[in-house]
Amino acid sequence: MTDTATPGPGEGEQRAVAALDAAGLRYRLVRHGPVRSLAEAAAARRLGPDQVVKTLVVRRGEDDYLFVLVPGGRTISWPRLRELLGVSRLSMPDAAVARAVTGYERGTITPFGSTHAWPVIADARVAGRPMSIGAGAHGVAATVDGSQMVLALGATVADVTEPEEGADGAGGTDAGATDGTAAR
Repeated sequence: MTDTATPGPGEGEQRAVAALDAAGLRYRLVRHGPVRSLAEAAAARRLGPDQVVKTLVVRRGEDDYLFVLVPGGRTISWPRLRELLGVSRLSMPDAAVARAVTGYERGTITPFGSTHAWPVIADARVAGRPMSIGAGAHGVAATVDGSQMVLALGATVADVTEPEEGADGAGGTDAGATDGTAAR
């Protein structure tokens, strides 16, 4: 017999939502189907593309990582980030390492509920307006006040991004789960 009931949230989403709740943040949880671009993700979340935050894992050294929160349509400015951190080398770990150090697979990574509380750098454009950040599962995001999110994460806020080449909202993003929204 096949169970046709809608499955509940997965472990990653549960961890992220529990961390959002524990931080005392007000948020709107959004679940949407697969999206193929930043513009589609923004439309599904009812926000502008520049309000969709990518959480990137950056390797600073051996067993030393950090999260960088990057608004949609932008990319890390490696020279600015290296200068901020006072290092000469940074790299992005492969998918397996990113999962091992966060507990999340690529496309679902968020500082909220990560298995390790790595430091967070938030681009200066994150604070001051509503932002949508991944919530631990494909097609699940939390819309939060960017300033409150930065405070809750203890993030360092700095200008660490630059416009993506050809930033027109056509970049890829993660695929999704079910339709619907829930307020928290």
